Amino acid sequence: MKIDVTFSATNLDELQLRDKNVVVIDVLRSSTTVVTALANGAREIIPVSNIESAVKISASLLGDVTVRGGERNGKMIQGFNLGNSPLEYTEGAVKGKSIIYCTTNGSVAMNKCRHARNMAVAAFINISKVAEFMAQVNDEFLIICAGNTTVSHGFSMEDAVCAGMLIHKVQEEQQQQVEFTDTSTAALSLYRTHGRSILKMLKNTDHGKYLASIGFDEDLKACAKVDSVPVLPMLVGTSVKLPKEDQRAPDAEIPAVATPNS
Repeated sequence: MKIDVTFSATNLDELQLRDKNVVVIDVLRSSTTVVTALANGAREIIPVSNIESAVKISASLLGDVTVRGGERNGKMIQGFNLGNSPLEYTEGAVKGKSIIYCTTNGSVAMNKCRHARNMAVAAFINISKVAEFMAQVNDEFLIICAGNTTVSHGFSMEDAVCAGMLIHKVQEEQQQQVEFTDTSTAALSLYRTHGRSILKMLKNTDHGKYLASIGFDEDLKACAKVDSVPVLPMLVGTSVKLPKEDQRAPDAEIPAVATPNS
């Protein structure tokens, strides 16, 4: 199987992704939050690319089963119910709910994949589950690092390292023969250099430092817990959902059960 990586979703067009197998990564924090919310019983995540779309879609749905979640510059959008911290997406906040989801980078990348053949959402917390899925498909994949347009001009170290870990797991643990591109080789190299301590790496990234500076240092710990939430979010139509066998996995360690102040 051939695995390619793009380090930013900014220049991707949805038509380029038509009928492709893709994995979207936004470690800090969209991917981690989507995985957590669905594992905690959210009915679906509907990713949108801008606030106007979020308001329009939520107006057409039932208010008691719909919440709006997301961020701008790392902070909750005014008028929304939730921000983008995985610790906010507890069972009490999201169980049975449809979440209209708007973030600076992650939801934009997910929204661009609406015509993909397969789209999975990956983070460190579910990375082995995604590697297993990729090995089962055993076809060409594009890993999309959502990147960081807030502080890093597009490139995100944590997304690149996560992509490298995912490739490593497909190759080593799933025992797949992988054909590399220059970017997938680079991602694997970054993982081998910086993947020994995920939390330390997150704390040293541009976005990790920014999140800590605005009070979200606990989020870094939640985002660093490798394989703590073994579920597989997949795009179905225009929303991201879990396969039935993954819904509320009983043995999953869910970081969102903690409160933001724990």
